Amino acid sequence: MDVQSFDPAGDLAMDRVALGHEIRKLRKARAKTLAEIALATGRSVSFISQLERGRAEISISDLKRIAHSLGVPLGWFFVADTKPAAEVGRVVRSGARRRLGSMTDGLVEELLSPNIGGAFEMFLSTFEPGAVLPEATLRETEEEGYLVKGELEVWIGDSCFHLNPGDSFRIAREPFRWANRGQTEAVVVWVISPPTY
Repeated sequence: MDVQSFDPAGDLAMDRVALGHEIRKLRKARAKTLAEIALATGRSVSFISQLERGRAEISISDLKRIAHSLGVPLGWFFVADTKPAAEVGRVVRSGARRRLGSMTDGLVEELLSPNIGGAFEMFLSTFEPGAVLPEATLRETEEEGYLVKGELEVWIGDSCFHLNPGDSFRIAREPFRWANRGQTEAVVVWVISPPTY
């Protein structure tokens, strides 16, 4: 499968132009250059530029390398776009969310925003029991969360907060980490500005 070309007419494939736009939006959201993506795939800057404009086809193996360099699973690029035109960029149906992470990692994030590239992005974050982010993370963002289900410990700066359903929090350019020490999954609606994905 790695050597075949990405076929825009295939059942799982997106239209070349849509795929190119998606790669470009994600690359810009990640603050990566064409040269960095070219280096990650072993392709030329010219090829990546043509790809982003929908003027080149890509092999699955190259698409995997692009996905890896942008920090998303390959499936990110295979979201069926069979929704009505009026919903594109406006509505995300529950069965059509893009997923990041896996339960084996302890955290799955589903993109609730209709696309990337806006002023903020919203995720449904599901933390498995025992999942821990052991090292503090510092991002140049403002983030807010609302705990829908379960329990979650969140460290913001030097303070630890034990959250229950209905609690919310804000992280404003401070180091943070989290842990789900409960027996059930914790589910958080998480909003980030500016977008990181």
